[in-house]
Amino acid sequence: MSPAARLLIAARALRAFGDGVVALLLPLHLTALGFSPVQVGALTTATLLGSAGLTLLVGLVSHRLAPRALLFAACGLMLATGLAFAGVKDFWVLMLVGFVGTLNPSGGDVSPFLPLEQSLLAHAGPDADRTKLFARYSLTGSLAAAAGALALGVFDRLGRGVGLDGLQIGRGLFLLYGGIGLAVALIYRQLPKIAPEAEPPRTPLGPSRPQVLRLAALFSLDSFGGGFIVQSLLALWLFRTFGLSLQAAAAFFFWAGVLTAFSQLAAGRLAKRIGLVNTMVFTHIPAQLCLIAAAFAPNLPVALTLLLMRASLSAMDVPARTSYVMAIVTPAERAAAASVTNVPRSLASALSPSLAGVLMTASPFAWPLVIGGGLKIAYDLALLGLFSRVKPPEEQASA
Repeated sequence: MSPAARLLIAARALRAFGDGVVALLLPLHLTALGFSPVQVGALTTATLLGSAGLTLLVGLVSHRLAPRALLFAACGLMLATGLAFAGVKDFWVLMLVGFVGTLNPSGGDVSPFLPLEQSLLAHAGPDADRTKLFARYSLTGSLAAAAGALALGVFDRLGRGVGLDGLQIGRGLFLLYGGIGLAVALIYRQLPKIAPEAEPPRTPLGPSRPQVLRLAALFSLDSFGGGFIVQSLLALWLFRTFGLSLQAAAAFFFWAGVLTAFSQLAAGRLAKRIGLVNTMVFTHIPAQLCLIAAAFAPNLPVALTLLLMRASLSAMDVPARTSYVMAIVTPAERAAAASVTNVPRSLASALSPSLAGVLMTASPFAWPLVIGGGLKIAYDLALLGLFSRVKPPEEQASA
C-alpha cells in the first residue's frame, strides 16, 4: 500500500474503535440518564440526520476546499461531541449535540469523514487493486469497531473495580471518544501533500449523474432498512428481550465484528469471479434471512447464533459497493459521487430508528428485525434488476 493508503486506513481504525465503544455505550448511558426507548430512538435519529447534513455539506464544498482542511474540521467536531456528551444530561441538549456532532450509533461508518477518505483512497492505488484496497479499509474498520465493543466491557469492569458507577464510566468513555478525534487529526497531518498540478481533479457530478442518482436511491432503501437495526438499538433489543449482560453484549458484538471484518477479505476475490453487483446481492440476501429468523428465536443462544451468521455475510457488500461507485464514475467525479451516495443513505437510515423505538415500546415482538431485513432484501432485488448489466471497466475488459 502507498503511504497515503496506510495513513487513511490507520485513521479509519482509530475512528472505528471509538465508534465501536459509543455504539454500545450510547443506549446504556441514555438509559442510565432515565431516557425511554422512544427517546433513545429519537436521539439516534438525530445523530444520523446530523451526519447526513454534514456529509451533504462536505459534498457541496469538497471540490472547492482541500480534503485535509475538511478532515481537520471533522476531527474538531469529533472532539467537541465527546466533550458535550461527557458533560450534558438534558435530553434536548443531547439531541442538539447529536444532530450537529459526529456520534455514530450504527456500528458502521456514517460520518462526514467517509466520503473524504473514500475519494482519497480511490486515488491511492491502481484501479486493478481498488476493490482489494477498499476491502482492507473496511476490514480494518470492522475489526477496530469490534475491538471497541469488546473494550467497553473491559472499561466497565475496570471502572467498577475502582468504585465508579455507570454514569461516571460513560462520561470517561465519551472523553476518550473526543480524544480519539485529536489523535486522528495527528494522523491526517502526516498525509502527503499533493502539488496542485498533480492533484486529481475534483468536479461536481456530470456524465455519471443518472447512474449515481439511481444508486443513491437504492442505497437509501437499504439504509432505511438498516436504520431499524443499528447496533445501539439491536443491543437495546437484546438487553430488554433476553436480559443480556453488558459483558456478554461486549463479547457478542466483538465476535460479530470479527466475522464481519474477515468476511470482507473475500469480497475482492469473489468480485473478480462473479462481479461486483452479484457479490453485493448474493451475499446480502442470506444475511437478511438470518436477521428475520432471529426475530423468531425462542431463546438467547439461537438469536445470537443467527445474528452471528448474519454478521459473517452482511458486510461483504461494503467494499464491493464502494468500489463499484468509484468504478462507474469518472475520476474527477469520485468525491462528489461518494458524497451523493452517502448523504441519502444517512438521511434514510436516520428516519427508521425512531420508528424502531416506537415498535419496541408498543410490542415485545422484534418487528424492527423483520421490517429491516425485508426492506434490505427488496433493495438487493432492485439492485440486481437495475444494475446487473452496468459493468465497471475491469469487468468489461474481462468479459
